Amino acid sequence: MAEVGVVVLFLLLGIGASLLLYWLVRAEHDDREVMDRASAERVARRDTDEDHDRR
Repeated sequence: MAEVGVVVLFLLLGIGASLLLYWLVRAEHDDREVMDRASAERVARRDTDEDHDRR
């Protein structure tokens, strides 16, 4: 009988952890900043000089 309790506890923890991870990823996704392609490239290339790229 104790083995069944351990298995049930293990399943509940596994399902709960999966749902928690899913919720955390969704919460991060809701706060994302939407930008156009040019802005995204500019942010991704912060280490380059913008004046140098326009020459």
